[in-house]
Amino acid sequence: EVELVDFGGGWVQAGESLRLSCSASGFTRGYEFAWFRQAPGKEREGVSCIKSDGDVQYADSVWGRFVISKDSAKNTVYLQMNNLKPEDTAVYYCAAGLVLGPGAYWGQGTQVTVSS
Repeated sequence: EVELVDFGGGWVQAGESLRLSCSASGFTRGYEFAWFRQAPGKEREGVSCIKSDGDVQYADSVWGRFVISKDSAKNTVYLQMNNLKPEDTAVYYCAAGLVLGPGAYWGQGTQVTVSS
């Protein structure tokens, strides 16, 4: 069983930065990790992912502003969010799995609020 705890959200002004953390417990070797977000009244969307081989992907909306990374020794994945915009306001969720599908594990979510 894998447990994910995501944290690091908060309230910031536009242009500022936050770093989200996703701490995993359990066996996660070979897992992909990803960050999703869900804004009020909108569907959950993918933000970024990091595969077991280190390959990373980003949504167009965050390209050049967000950086995903992983500390394997700590079994923790980070999302460095720079130059935040009001449209980045959402609950951010960490997810992990061999394949990020229905069987993936999810964190509880952390709120990010960006004011203009």
